[in-house]
Amino acid sequence: MSETIELAKALVARRSITPDDAGCQALLISRLEPLGFYCERLRFGEVDNLWARRGNDGPLLAFAGHTDVVPSGPEERWNSPPFEPTIRDGLLHGRGAADMKGSIAAFVTACERFIDQHPKHGGSLALLITSDEEGPATDGTIKVVETLESRGEKIDWCLVGEPTSVDHLGDTVKNGRRGSLNGRLTVYGIQGHVAYPHRVRNPIHLAAPALAQLSATEWDRGNDHFPPTSFQISNIHGGTGATNVVPGELEVTFNFRFSTEQSAEGLQRRVEELLIHHALDFRMEWTLSGDPYLTPAGSLVEAAREAIAEITGTETRLSTSGGTSDGRFIAPTGAQVIELGPRNATIHQLNEGVELTHLDQLSAVYERTLEKLLLQP
Repeated sequence: MSETIELAKALVARRSITPDDAGCQALLISRLEPLGFYCERLRFGEVDNLWARRGNDGPLLAFAGHTDVVPSGPEERWNSPPFEPTIRDGLLHGRGAADMKGSIAAFVTACERFIDQHPKHGGSLALLITSDEEGPATDGTIKVVETLESRGEKIDWCLVGEPTSVDHLGDTVKNGRRGSLNGRLTVYGIQGHVAYPHRVRNPIHLAAPALAQLSATEWDRGNDHFPPTSFQISNIHGGTGATNVVPGELEVTFNFRFSTEQSAEGLQRRVEELLIHHALDFRMEWTLSGDPYLTPAGSLVEAAREAIAEITGTETRLSTSGGTSDGRFIAPTGAQVIELGPRNATIHQLNEGVELTHLDQLSAVYERTLEKLLLQP
């Protein structure tokens, strides 16, 4: 087994369910410090974070990732225990193998080989690792970035190891993400007996036309880099559970995934204007998970594309699809940010797995990207 696979196995064996790092970062430190990295543990709340940097000069290239994983689900339905790394049919199986302990292992082994061959490389190299990506993401990468910003430490290029590949390693690289805006709507009515409709105001009936209009609205048509903004209701609740009681309140939660054609403020304003138009008695609560960001063609995108082609022979497609990632906290600092990792076919599923050959190729792609960016004259 290669160094990358062995390290990935060691990480998968740690039951690091959000926000518990379970010793993953200590293992990384034991590999990074001998390479000359200054390793800084940054703990916020219950979250362990690691900022490891080698060098003081610019430009600064940072690998970003997370050691935390989602719960395994029913362990008896796994073909092998989720935190017992198992090699089967050419894959490493275990929770986090693809999302994203395999990428973190590839970060480290790429750095080890790169530094061994180029100990006096230009610029600086760093790893930003959190245990709060799969959870609320309030005490993880965002807090580390705030710390770096407060002391004037700027990331120039950031490569996030999220699993982006679809069919072949490197066939898809994320060079941006849509924004995510969550809304919690409470519509107020008057509770009462269903047999006396003149004495009640049914908030479900009152809200239905507004919800239908929200669902049917074309918010925009997207642009060359982003699909159209989407609106989806995720939860709806009203009633006491009794069949003969009209509820006094209706609660609806929904989400916008929005392109750069929109702003969070603009979407909030349009929604609230529509609710007022429908004469609803309501309360709105908004939570912005992140604004959209885009890294256009540039040095980082081109270095990754060339490295992928050289190592795998694959032509890369740029995409902004999918959910959010911690790249949304790093991009606003002015850094070029892309996401590149293994296939995402089994992430968050039972029997999550990653191809062994892809782990070794991924490490080689990361190493080649380092050479293209940090060995420039």
